[in-house]
Amino acid sequence: MSGVLDGIRVLDFGRYIAGPHCAALLADYGAEVIRLEKIDGNEDRFLFPITENGEGAAFLQHARNKLGMTLNPTKPEGREIVKKLVATADVVVANVPVNVLKTMGIDYESLKAIKSDIILTTSSAFGSIGPYSEKVGFDGVAQAISGNLHLSGFPDRPMKNFNPYVDFTTAILCAYGTVLAILERNKTGKGQIVEGSLLASAVNVANASLMEQSVLQSNREATGNRSPYASPSDAFQTTDGWVFVQAIGQGLFERWVTLVDQPQLLEDPRFKDDLGRGINGEAISEIMAAWCKDKSNAEVLTALEKARLPAGEILTPQECLDHPQVKAPNLLQYTDFPGLSKPAPMSSPPIKLSETPGEIKRRPPTLGEHTDEILLTLGYSGNEIAELRKKRIV
Repeated sequence: MSGVLDGIRVLDFGRYIAGPHCAALLADYGAEVIRLEKIDGNEDRFLFPITENGEGAAFLQHARNKLGMTLNPTKPEGREIVKKLVATADVVVANVPVNVLKTMGIDYESLKAIKSDIILTTSSAFGSIGPYSEKVGFDGVAQAISGNLHLSGFPDRPMKNFNPYVDFTTAILCAYGTVLAILERNKTGKGQIVEGSLLASAVNVANASLMEQSVLQSNREATGNRSPYASPSDAFQTTDGWVFVQAIGQGLFERWVTLVDQPQLLEDPRFKDDLGRGINGEAISEIMAAWCKDKSNAEVLTALEKARLPAGEILTPQECLDHPQVKAPNLLQYTDFPGLSKPAPMSSPPIKLSETPGEIKRRPPTLGEHTDEILLTLGYSGNEIAELRKKRIV
């Protein structure tokens, strides 16, 4: 089955998550993506190691559906290879600072001189404008600056999200921007720069809380698992585990009141709307905690579902892997890779298209697995490739 992005070639100079995952999303839907790494492998190849050779889980997720090539673009022969690759490409993805782009010869002006309609998709910690434009940063730093750490956890202990939502949001937005740039190029014949940043992504996610602060000067503090905007919205312990419940809006609150048989709460002025229920959420959480404490997870969830109240069990990663709602739609595709003791559950393309679905067609590449194959298509001979390897250009 053909993919939406069939015929699009992407050069992936990305590192860690934002760049590589952006390119992976494009590859899922048909783009030919060449992952370009350092001679000994990029740092992200070895994060969360799970193979006998040290390749990591993060690498496996973000390198699916890609061809793998090693290259040192800082040497003259490497720069020449970059030029030849760019001449064949539609998109270059690189989440590195602007000065590094220039060192690698993949800044927009250099790319455009090689191929006038090229699209450069780039992201960095803070973007290209402002006093932090040359500072380095990771997901947690953007979470911190956006206010997320202050509002997560507890007042005396800021807490970041375990999973790097800023990195993934940046990757998704960059993939979205890349597709928009491809559509625009199809109309006008012009390429452009697609720029994302971790801070821009974090601020986008945090926008509602930032607007509230600006307009109302609310100066919110962290409330643990409780929502500051509605209640009950919290984690509750049962006889055999934990559940998370979210009742947002008057209708759901009224259903919850009926469920816990506390009709007087509807007359309590503290709980007249979501905002009041959020401010006074501790009192509501205490009522729900008491209702849950002598019931099992199954009993609580059955009752909540009957009342049509949103809730879910709090699972361990293993329990998530085993969950029927994860298995039924094939959210994870078990994929083999050299050095794995068993196939690893790789996230399937998360967006479903009915006519042109994304899919994992190719396992992640071993280090430099397709270097010779790609160089041969660029016109290099076997002897020339051997000489490039000897010089550690590839």
